[in-house]
Amino acid sequence: MSATTITQSATLSLSRAARELELRRGEFDLALHLGCVRSVPDEGGGGRRITRAEIDRVRAEAGFPEALRERVKAVGTTEGAALVGVTNARFTRLARLGLVVPVKFYLNRYRMVVWLYLAEELRQFATDEHNAPLLRGRTPEVLRDQLREGLDLRPRNWRGRHLGFLLRRTEDPWARAAAVASLLDPVHVAEIVKDPYERAHLNRLRPAPVSQAAPDSPGALIAERITTADHPDEIGWLRADLGQSVLDAREDRPAPRPTPAPSTVPAPGPAHASSPSRPTGAPPTGVPRAVRERLTATEAPHTPPESARSRRLLAWLRRRSPDESAYSALNSPSCTTETSRRPSRS
Repeated sequence: MSATTITQSATLSLSRAARELELRRGEFDLALHLGCVRSVPDEGGGGRRITRAEIDRVRAEAGFPEALRERVKAVGTTEGAALVGVTNARFTRLARLGLVVPVKFYLNRYRMVVWLYLAEELRQFATDEHNAPLLRGRTPEVLRDQLREGLDLRPRNWRGRHLGFLLRRTEDPWARAAAVASLLDPVHVAEIVKDPYERAHLNRLRPAPVSQAAPDSPGALIAERITTADHPDEIGWLRADLGQSVLDAREDRPAPRPTPAPSTVPAPGPAHASSPSRPTGAPPTGVPRAVRERLTATEAPHTPPESARSRRLLAWLRRRSPDESAYSALNSPSCTTETSRRPSRS
């Protein structure tokens, strides 16, 4: 049995762990984000998993499962206002001012953003004596001026909280840098991370989108607008954080780069003198005799007939003696012809 099989048998998938803890999937996701349930990376590359020991620890807590459900309970504006004891309008103003922080959001069928808040945090906010002037009486003039100017800190506060969730999930330096980069516009990321291979590595480690809408759909565009920083001071803070995170990641290990392709040029072999050379025109060894004879006949140089006759004539002339050469010269046709042409003496 392989080590991966043993590890998977000792851990549970997220859906199985949610059933073991008697939580709906949305409640279980919040439990992971809030640290109520700890997860471990899957060694097989399949995401996050929950160990059996963690399941047993959570189930052994007092008041399980009601206490766990209460800790991860998220409510909307109407129920949240009832918990705090204010009207829906006042509760919305408190949320826009950043006094209560949303924990998640979703789009309803009209593509309107619905913010959700932790019920436990709202109860703590209502019982804090310092917040009593905000819950009773007139809202301070400074805060009303900010509301009139269009201040809405709900998206920014959600991004800050979501980034904390992402950073708690991993200790890998590159994955932490990717979490920061996921909240910035790609233009800002390219300005901070100049290396294209490092940017590609960050994109591979980018967290999954919070919206399940189809890419480039109206719902996906709305979710992208919420998950992307738009305040100048927030952008500056995230840019600085990304630059430092990338420096830490480089010190840990470099980003993967493509392996250069092997050269197709053959390496220089040993010198020719080290291997025995065969004579020119000789057939290669290891060839049958009949084939060697045909190769020898084919590779033999062709001598023109006229050149052969010239060489034989020169060889015959060299073998003759000097007397025979002189006698042949006197009796040659040229001499006889010249004598016959002289006038006779009568």
